[in-house]
Amino acid sequence: MHRDLLKIPKKLKPVTLWIHPEGRVVGSLFLRPQSPNAPREEEPLEVLNNPDPFLVLRRDDRDELRFYNKTAVVRVEYEDEAHPSGAEVPPLTCTLHLMDGSLIPGTIRKALPPDRSRLFDYLNLHDEQFVKIHCDDGAVCVVNKSYIACVTP
Repeated sequence: MHRDLLKIPKKLKPVTLWIHPEGRVVGSLFLRPQSPNAPREEEPLEVLNNPDPFLVLRRDDRDELRFYNKTAVVRVEYEDEAHPSGAEVPPLTCTLHLMDGSLIPGTIRKALPPDRSRLFDYLNLHDEQFVKIHCDDGAVCVVNKSYIACVTP
């Protein structure tokens, strides 16, 4: 009973991780029902960009927990059904060229100060190791900047 008092309520978010060198891993991330940064549910991007070096993934195929080092996470893909399209934020259309040869085309939707709202400015945000791109098929891809070879507008 005392252990239950120490638990933090979390919601499982189905995701596909690409881990270096393991490859594709399917599971679920644990998200808080209330984001510490905004009045909404926590997003996978927040989990990836927080200062903790590891994240927790519940593997679907083996029903086990794994703790992945974020530096080994190449990208995380998931469906973004809960959040609005962000029509009030001008989208930054681009293609991410990853070191493994993958191309990820889509749009970045992030509110930035008017004098720092270019694609270049977003990519150079120092406090964020991962970038979030909305793909044309409705999926979201969160990519580790360390695995991006280049970005084309």
